[in-house]
Amino acid sequence: MDSYIPPYSISEKMLEQVSSISEKVGKITSHRDLESRPHLRRNNRIRSIHASLKIEANSLSLNKVRDVINGHLIIGDQKEIQEVKNAYAAYERIPEIDPSSVKQLKEMHRVMTYLTVEESGVFRKGEEGVFSGDKCIFVAPPPEMVPELMDKLFLWVKKNEGKVHPLIMAAIFHYEFVFIHPFADGNGRLARLWHTVILYRWRSIFAYIPLESQIERFQDQYYDAIDHCNKAGNSDLFIEFMLDMIDQVLDEFILQVHKTNAETSEYVKKMLNLMEYDIPYTSNDIMAALGLKSKETLRKNYLNPAIDLGLIRMTLPDKPNSKNQRYVKL
Repeated sequence: MDSYIPPYSISEKMLEQVSSISEKVGKITSHRDLESRPHLRRNNRIRSIHASLKIEANSLSLNKVRDVINGHLIIGDQKEIQEVKNAYAAYERIPEIDPSSVKQLKEMHRVMTYLTVEESGVFRKGEEGVFSGDKCIFVAPPPEMVPELMDKLFLWVKKNEGKVHPLIMAAIFHYEFVFIHPFADGNGRLARLWHTVILYRWRSIFAYIPLESQIERFQDQYYDAIDHCNKAGNSDLFIEFMLDMIDQVLDEFILQVHKTNAETSEYVKKMLNLMEYDIPYTSNDIMAALGLKSKETLRKNYLNPAIDLGLIRMTLPDKPNSKNQRYVKL
């Protein structure tokens, strides 16, 4: 098999972006900000799954995605519910994935598309294109070319681990994967998962950094970058775009951690210590556990600050005063 080198070049901007990201990652890992905050890890994982599926037109809200992952029954489209379960199963396996294995890619596609598509875990047999809404950005290579193109791309990944910086490699792979479009369905979800897998091999915190949520916010620019690179014949602009997305989402995460550190009061800490994760509590349950007499004190000193910090959530956020309201530790 001929050696394949994806067309790209390293710009001064990319080097600056890699340096900025590396510095921010170093600050996070040195303080063990994720290891000591299971609620942040879980919340960010849920945000990643919700955003990646939302890009693919899954209509379930963030709260419904959380409920599905927590094993609760919800009312919704069964295919969309299954997509959430599949994505969660796939993301849970990030630590064991070899990013240079085509076999594992097919297995993860099978996990990601279980019970939702006909061609699960196999390369496509028909023509495909990449769409942004109703707009076709480009038509993918014919299906007979897919196996060889994928083998060459994965061989490039394997040969260049440790040579090409993972931040650059992940973006190149992401673009090339989308361009080849190897599956009949699920390509975007797999491309974003594999981007995370490659970054995880560099720094494990990326398993819980919600990069997908940043892409979802800038979805139009995401597809514009792909379109530009198709016309330019290289992935340069897409690399810069993805590095910018990572840099921004790390800023958000650092602010999230600092806010939690600075604003979590002793009242809130005491309440959280008495609550189990993902268990719904009534206000009376919490008051009894804390030995409180006043609901106003509970709301002012405990519940409202914890909700504002994203440490607990209401089960009925649209009906804050409902008698059926419950509070769940995240």
